[in-house]
Amino acid sequence: METVEFSIQPLGDTGIIIQFGTEISEAIYQQIRQYVYWLEQSCIEGIVEWVPAYTTLTVFYRPNIISYDELSQKLLKIGEKIESMPVPDPIVIEIPTLYGKEAGPDIQFVAETNGLSEEEVVKIHSSSDYLIYMIGFVPGFPYLGGMDKRIAAPRKKTPRSRIPAGSIGIAGEQTGIYPLETPGGWQIIGRTPVKLYDPQKQDPILLKAGDYIRFVPITEREYEKIEQQVLKGSYKVVKYKKEAAET
Repeated sequence: METVEFSIQPLGDTGIIIQFGTEISEAIYQQIRQYVYWLEQSCIEGIVEWVPAYTTLTVFYRPNIISYDELSQKLLKIGEKIESMPVPDPIVIEIPTLYGKEAGPDIQFVAETNGLSEEEVVKIHSSSDYLIYMIGFVPGFPYLGGMDKRIAAPRKKTPRSRIPAGSIGIAGEQTGIYPLETPGGWQIIGRTPVKLYDPQKQDPILLKAGDYIRFVPITEREYEKIEQQVLKGSYKVVKYKKEAAET
């Protein structure tokens, strides 16, 4: 792993931003993931939560419990040691995806934009593991890295007023999944029956920053079967260690 310089600065009177480099890259994000793991292990009293992003980690704290100076020193000490600290392997989560037709009304546009067939778009889109850089926008929405530029496509000039939950889209050189029904301007190429956000569960967010997604093409019949299992609460999401996925 390449060495990444980091700096610390205040965010208001209850936050600290840790900056890891300035360019979006998987190498820098793995440094952030490593830092987050050891921050969690440190159990520093007074910290409320932390929020990873592309090149930063924001730590929120209670100043009545720990001061900015004291917390900064503790955070710096973690940063000085993370290069030699092991972390668990990231997890790959399979997202069963029905591509095209009603589920992916814009797949033809993506294909024509790039001089490809719809089948080639599906093959390219489902051939990568996508790093989850962060969760945001709406609950459970993953900001993903690693999409092949061969299937990049511009956002819609006029956003749709309604995009169904589970829709999978492309905007520029990014791909993502809509966890909830919302407006949006991404080019929709498919849909998953799996819930990324379920407020009825103890842990309502399926995905986690630092893990990976792999889209797995399914048929309409398989979609309907999984959809019923999801409704009954019997569907088990396929997960495995990233290392195992590469062997």
